[in-house]
Amino acid sequence: MAQTLHQEKFYTINDIYSLPDGERAELIDGQIYYMAPPDTRHQRILSFLHLEIGNYIRKNNGACEVFPAPFAVFLSADDSKYLEPDISVICDANKLNVHGCKGAPDWIIEIVSPGSRPMDYYTKLSLYRFAGVREYWIVDPIKQVILVYDMGNDAAPSIYSFFDKIKANIYEDLYINFSDISNLLNI
Repeated sequence: MAQTLHQEKFYTINDIYSLPDGERAELIDGQIYYMAPPDTRHQRILSFLHLEIGNYIRKNNGACEVFPAPFAVFLSADDSKYLEPDISVICDANKLNVHGCKGAPDWIIEIVSPGSRPMDYYTKLSLYRFAGVREYWIVDPIKQVILVYDMGNDAAPSIYSFFDKIKANIYEDLYINFSDISNLLNI
């Protein structure tokens, strides 16, 4: 008697687009990873960083644009890697279209939630590095640390606390003072 093997469903970008309103997920090589709604602490950090980066770009008449989640990033040409980073900074306008960013953003920031820890620290780090993201920050509110990967210079990660002033490597003079975030979070 022939035995049949169980086959997992292979998801595509069409499955992402078919999700019910309000449901968010990411797609990596045929697998869907559902995303839990962010908590208030996560959103305070996201709002602060988005405003800091956006104000810097506007003040300096920069060519880059900053996009907070939900914002679609298609890391592969075949749409098999669809992610929604918490913050994406894109400096090449040719990568932007009506659906989001096609290719690697210059700078990505992920804010760690309890359910996203392995994805942010391992899976996404690898995907972003391979795709050509120049800078990747992992902001971990529980551990109160920020890991900064300067992948454009192939440097080892730098580790900062929520009381440090951190330089964005893709800019000459953008510093983000995380003690301002600490005040928002009552740390």
